[in-house]
Amino acid sequence: MIMVDANGVPLAVHTCSARPAKVKLVHDTLDGSFGMDFPKRLIGDKAYDSDGLDAELAALGISMIAPNRRNRRKTQDDRPLRRYKRRWKVERTIAWLQGFHRVRTRDEVKAQNFPGMVLLACIVILLRVISG
Repeated sequence: MIMVDANGVPLAVHTCSARPAKVKLVHDTLDGSFGMDFPKRLIGDKAYDSDGLDAELAALGISMIAPNRRNRRKTQDDRPLRRYKRRWKVERTIAWLQGFHRVRTRDEVKAQNFPGMVLLACIVILLRVISG
């Protein structure tokens, strides 16, 4: 799971197995931030549409912007959902991460080396964005 800013620069990254739901990984990702403060808004896909997550993040001063799942009533108005159009920047950053062979294929023999490779890829992306 990755958290990026408005320009697609990685702010936080968290790696784990594919088993847990995305909603359960948000706090771990926020805790794994690179020394940044919590953002005011988080934009996620439909998997982040949860009343429990909304309440937990509201206690931290963060508003969650996610489209409603198909089986739920409308919980957000359309005004905050206009920001959801900018989610392509997150997908672009994920594509940048997939450009690193060791991250894309997970060739590491030891599992504890993989998060280090993801962090290294994030550092390279950060340096590329900063240097222009």
